[in-house]
Amino acid sequence: MAIPSKLTPNDIFEALKYIDENGIPDKNKSREYALVSESGIKYPPKYVVAVAHHLSTGDDIDTSTYNAVEAKNFLRGLGFMIEQNQEKFELVITADNVTSTDERFTMNNLSLGDNYKPLNAYFKKSNGEKINRKRDKGERKSSNQTMPRIACQVFERQLAELSVEEKENFPVCRYSLNSEIIKGIFPSVAVFKQHRNTIEYVVYNYGDGRQFVFYCWNIFSTIIFVQECLKRFGDAGDEFVLTYREKDKKEREQPEVQNEISDETQDFNGYLNPYSDALIESKNIIFRGAPGTGKSYLAKEIAADIISNGYFDDYTLLTDEQKKQVEFVQLHPSYDYSDFVEGLRPRVNDDGSMSFQLEDGIFTKFVKRAQKNYDDANRSREDIEKQNSAIDVLNEYFSNIEFGIDELSLARGTKFYITSVDEEHIHVSIPDNPTIKSLNINKNELLSMIESGQDFNRPKDVTEFFEKQNATQAYSYDLAIFKDLKSKNINAKKTEVAQESVKPFIFIIDEINRAEISKVLGELFFSIDPGYRGSAGEVSTQYASLHENPDKKFSIPENVYIIGTMNDIDRSVDSFDFAMRRRFRFIEIKAEDRLEMLESLGDELKEKAITRMEALNNEISNVDELNENYYIGASYFLKLSTLTFDQLWTDHLLPLLQDYVRGMYDEEGILKKFARAYGYPSIAGDVDENIKG
Repeated sequence: MAIPSKLTPNDIFEALKYIDENGIPDKNKSREYALVSESGIKYPPKYVVAVAHHLSTGDDIDTSTYNAVEAKNFLRGLGFMIEQNQEKFELVITADNVTSTDERFTMNNLSLGDNYKPLNAYFKKSNGEKINRKRDKGERKSSNQTMPRIACQVFERQLAELSVEEKENFPVCRYSLNSEIIKGIFPSVAVFKQHRNTIEYVVYNYGDGRQFVFYCWNIFSTIIFVQECLKRFGDAGDEFVLTYREKDKKEREQPEVQNEISDETQDFNGYLNPYSDALIESKNIIFRGAPGTGKSYLAKEIAADIISNGYFDDYTLLTDEQKKQVEFVQLHPSYDYSDFVEGLRPRVNDDGSMSFQLEDGIFTKFVKRAQKNYDDANRSREDIEKQNSAIDVLNEYFSNIEFGIDELSLARGTKFYITSVDEEHIHVSIPDNPTIKSLNINKNELLSMIESGQDFNRPKDVTEFFEKQNATQAYSYDLAIFKDLKSKNINAKKTEVAQESVKPFIFIIDEINRAEISKVLGELFFSIDPGYRGSAGEVSTQYASLHENPDKKFSIPENVYIIGTMNDIDRSVDSFDFAMRRRFRFIEIKAEDRLEMLESLGDELKEKAITRMEALNNEISNVDELNENYYIGASYFLKLSTLTFDQLWTDHLLPLLQDYVRGMYDEEGILKKFARAYGYPSIAGDVDENIKG
């Protein structure tokens, strides 16, 4: 039997109420997915469906007839928000024991490791000293091979001193407790394949070209090897620790890349990327360097890494809700303050006339989302529940109004109509007013009045509530709508909410040096400074006099982080503002720093691409007027998935290089040297003709 039929959204809501009152049995708690209510509370989808079926039919609560994926898809089909849980697990290996914080782990079925992805691994000595993996150039931070590699690193000398016979009989892995132990540490891939013909193996390089090669197929498969190292070579109390998570569906469908790649030896404070820690520490960073080094892609990787708290660094795996914590904008020479901060925009009025309206720019909208999260996280649960109840009351009121038809009136008798409502404003029409025919009422003001639980009978009451000396025109309309709402006797719903936590919000400014940055940011130069976040960096914006509350200042909360990217050689703007330079940490991304992006090409094509890229860049550095800022980055070579090397040269690289050398002495000669270094053309003798063309 699949999902119980004929369940409606109302049945699901009733199930959530039941669960709120009765709780969730431990056996029914979900690890993989969660239904997220409007108030932020999370529920296990399978159990929600079972309870809904129980309440509608009287049958027992039973989750055994369908799986979590079926429940997830069914609830999404009814319009409910479903998130994938992002839980990390920790596996600890000692000489005598193997334990995991994941209750499903068992040494009797190590094939379960196929479903998990490693995040980090380290060795912890009995005295508490922690040793991380020393990585070779280009070696990835974590893969299925991370744990056996660090075991080889820690016990390299002891393993190397074993005899050939001892190495060939060294326990490596097993599929289950009842299966035969697979043995053997071999001196080369060729020797390894004489014993087991598979591509699933670890290669650990040491000494002068020597190797340890042994079998490895998933993150749990070499637990036996690691434990054997501790038994033979470790001290009492030594342990290896592996942090891992469940794979996403997309990751399960992709083959595991066995070769590890990164170039640093350090702890990233729980993140997958070393630059993530740099952003948290500095608040504002700019990635600079040569074209094609993957700076924009890196920025999105860091955003995903931080927002998922080191769970993954693939932006596409973020939930829809998490993606709201990221904003991306690409600057260009005509980009200005009105696009970024705020500006006047034309608007068609209800009567067909045109007017101008102040609208927030992309950065201001983003900051408001971050500020709301920051404020909610610092409010009590009771206050948030009051706010949500007020929102429900106001939404219920608007749902029963016929916009533009239902008539309201001020205390002095002036008639007006609510024409529409958006996220921030209540738009009213005042046809009998000789001077102002329409007005935008601040929706949050009305919400604050409802949330307070007070009675408001006179405009003076509203003025005193907002601690103002003089009433504004809008207060009269706030009062009139408030009185009409109260007359409807709408009962506030009692809603329970989850306590909000402070979340990181990451704003990515691609090509940050392609616009006149002082014109784009204006007075935000001050607020953007990492040392002036929050109230310490408050400023009045250029259009403050047009705000509903002219006294309200703009600031950037502590949970906003900014990543910029720039090509140093871009000449679209002559200079980058020195005041801005002081407020950002500049990190150079060199052409060779992002070679891991070429993994998708396969080993053979990747190696050829790296060889040609390095040869071409070496030749570029030989030109007096050029330097490493003009190097060609690895992202250009990703085009080899659809192009040949010759097509990449003629259609992409040559036009760029021609721009580099234009106006130099002996342009043609320089380009010939570039072509020879790159290896173009495949047929000798075509160099001159193609360069001239």
